[in-house]
Amino acid sequence: MSCAKAATSYQRDWLKGLRSRITAGEPFAFVNADTPHELFHFMDVPMVTNQWWSAVISAKQQAPFYFDFMESAGFHAHLPRYSSLGLMAQIEGDTSRQPWGGLPAPALLCARASSDEHPRIFQRWAEETGAPLHLISAPAVPNPAPEWWALARNDWEGLYGTARLDLVVSEMRELIAALERLTGRDFDEAAFAAYMEAIDRQEKILEEASQLIAEAPRVPMGIGEQMPNVMIPQWHRGSDWAIAHSEAFRDEVAGRTERGEGPCDNERIRMMWIGAGLWFDTDFYRAFEASHGAVFAWSMYLPFAADGYIRASHGNPLRALAARVSAMNEQLHQPPWVNAWMVREAKRARIDVALMLIPEHDRFSGYGSLFAKKALEEAGVKVVEIWSDMVDPRKWSRPEVEARVAEALDGL
Repeated sequence: MSCAKAATSYQRDWLKGLRSRITAGEPFAFVNADTPHELFHFMDVPMVTNQWWSAVISAKQQAPFYFDFMESAGFHAHLPRYSSLGLMAQIEGDTSRQPWGGLPAPALLCARASSDEHPRIFQRWAEETGAPLHLISAPAVPNPAPEWWALARNDWEGLYGTARLDLVVSEMRELIAALERLTGRDFDEAAFAAYMEAIDRQEKILEEASQLIAEAPRVPMGIGEQMPNVMIPQWHRGSDWAIAHSEAFRDEVAGRTERGEGPCDNERIRMMWIGAGLWFDTDFYRAFEASHGAVFAWSMYLPFAADGYIRASHGNPLRALAARVSAMNEQLHQPPWVNAWMVREAKRARIDVALMLIPEHDRFSGYGSLFAKKALEEAGVKVVEIWSDMVDPRKWSRPEVEARVAEALDGL
């Protein structure tokens, strides 16, 4: 896939630059995935995302060592692995085994209080490094609308509530003041408005690609190829490169659809992968193409680019950003938000079977999963539970999982 190669190459070069900036001593931020990254990008503050750092450690097959350390050190057995892996590496302290030779102390930490554990994980990180911590609240919506995506783009004030958005905006303004002090630059509200408009433009292009894949008679590109084409531009969202790459990705999807090309020559079954990526075994996504004609057509990353990110500014881009981040994780993982979205997406993409990753140690990402499973099954989608973790391979048995999935596919 030419676009996937281009995205991976761009990200590799960009990460080299990021690493050199950080290791040379430039102040950087260490942040959770559901925080307002746009502020750091706009203020040109180098940023390392906690969950991405965990994925890199896992991909280098170091996660078992750190989770064994976590247990021997007496940490709570149900700490979310995806969010605590980096902290364990920091506390263990042997930088020779870490990516990049470990991270220096950040100049700023930022997390969203989207679960009981995340503020405490980042508080420990602050204690370990001496870095100041900024927390973004996650006050609950009292009456969450199940079909949130129909309201979130324009009527986000009514959907999330004025008081809730007021709180998030006030906390982001405190974060902006900290970034101004760190960089010595003022926050340009007019330029930020243009930046937010560029992000919405990019997400609408990705929405077009998502719809092309959903409607294609044959899946033109599996999720293993979709992910780098979405996640890497999202990393740089709103930049000229990200918009241009999103357009090239959409056009490649359109061309492959028109030519009838796809990863599976004998496609008979369309599957969806529910949950974060299986970062230590991404080859798994092609395991059933030859044996069953089953191709993974859907993961959350591409369709969420539109439904989770597009927010009309209504003349107040900072408030629109608050609407973007104020329920991001809840909409991906928690009922009733996730139930209706999964059913809608399964119908839109003509899904036959869903594989649902349930990380039993990650209460926020996992504990609402069975509600979504029930909703999907009632909609006629067969669901296979995969009780594993995104970054902890110690209980992962690929032969056992493949056998269970194959049995479900045989039943079709």
